[in-house]
Amino acid sequence: MSARPSVADRGVTGAGAGRARRQGRFAAVAGIGRARAGRRGACRGGRSEGEVRMTEYPKLLQTVLDTTRPRELAEFYRRLLGLSYRPGDEPPGDGGPDEADWLVLRDAGGANRIAFQRVAELPRPTWPRHDVPMQLHLDLTVTDVAELHRQRARAEALGARLLLDRHDDAEEPLYVFADPSGHPFCVFVA
Repeated sequence: MSARPSVADRGVTGAGAGRARRQGRFAAVAGIGRARAGRRGACRGGRSEGEVRMTEYPKLLQTVLDTTRPRELAEFYRRLLGLSYRPGDEPPGDGGPDEADWLVLRDAGGANRIAFQRVAELPRPTWPRHDVPMQLHLDLTVTDVAELHRQRARAEALGARLLLDRHDDAEEPLYVFADPSGHPFCVFVA
């Protein structure tokens, strides 16, 4: 990977600095250019000329991941993130077949966080190569490098596969993993 200017050298400070590092992380490794930190446009909350001011916006309910094995992936994220099943989505208690094709995990406050949808087939992303590009990735944060190492061990024990190890990056220590269905996710210090 080629040397890249630091976030400070790119003129990004404050809350935007973390966002710029995260946006540039995949771009730099995948070779798709640099994120333009600080740029405001219609997609980033700015208004285009003639745009009507909104009084109500749609709310993001949850992130949905496609998978050929919803229960397996739901269990991975339930254990990794400490979430719980939406009532009615728990694993069958009688040991019978689990034919769930849609599962939802919630946080301790009852808010939906992540859902899993069965698909017939799902090509695994080949990130950082582009043969099969990733469609999204999840960013997860920890408080310090010691916790980063602990969470690496947990993620791998739960079935994650390490894709990128930058735990020693002074600016943004991180790991990039693939979950059991191949979806990339990052764990980094923030």
